[in-house]
Amino acid sequence: MKNQTIVIIGANSEIAKALSQQIILDAKNHDNTQLIVISRDLTFYQQESFQQLHSACLNSINVKNYQEDEINLAVSKIDLIAMFEITKVIICHGLLHNKKLQPEKRLEDFSAEAFTQVLSANTITPMLWLKHLTPILSGKGSCKVVVFTARVGSISDNRLGGWYSYRASKAAMNMLLTSAAVELARRAKNIKLISFHPGTTDSPLSKPFQKNVPEGKLFTSEFVAKQLLTIVEETVIDGKASYLDWQGKVIPW
Repeated sequence: MKNQTIVIIGANSEIAKALSQQIILDAKNHDNTQLIVISRDLTFYQQESFQQLHSACLNSINVKNYQEDEINLAVSKIDLIAMFEITKVIICHGLLHNKKLQPEKRLEDFSAEAFTQVLSANTITPMLWLKHLTPILSGKGSCKVVVFTARVGSISDNRLGGWYSYRASKAAMNMLLTSAAVELARRAKNIKLISFHPGTTDSPLSKPFQKNVPEGKLFTSEFVAKQLLTIVEETVIDGKASYLDWQGKVIPW
């Protein structure tokens, strides 16, 4: 294994926690992997059970919010503490519902306030991370940047309708990633952008909708983490954005 630094952003999600644990387990017998986790809530990483688990070099960055100034400051900290070349950045932000909003079932449910909130979490925030990370990633070793999106962001695959804000925010993220990939192919050829659909994972995000999930299609966060890390390793840097599901299969844009 080569020396590497891996960055997980939005590290308090269930999949992010599983990714952190898997990365640490994979690096258990090595001293050449540094993991940097970034979140507004680092409680999980401060627990004694997690502290006992890790043998890799773990660094955490606490952010107050995901406004641009705070993101820029966090990236500056990443640049300062990164011990090795950053080989992977995984951006785990996502919002489907909360106490005040639910996915729309019909046009009458559409709300400008809810749409703005979902768009901010699922599209604007990941894009701001990509904006500020690119200068410290470009021109160095190979780096793969994964942004969590969703299959429902596929325009050509939309057969059910509904979920207007969530679908639109993920579709917008996909468009931004494809545009960024065109630019990076010219000025940062070492960076590969991956739009990732983790499938329906047993987490708070999917909890209200799990009753409609077919048997065998509700995944544990540990399963998704292993799948993602394998997919990232196998994906080649080709100057394009890839839209992949949990099996590594291509999803139509």
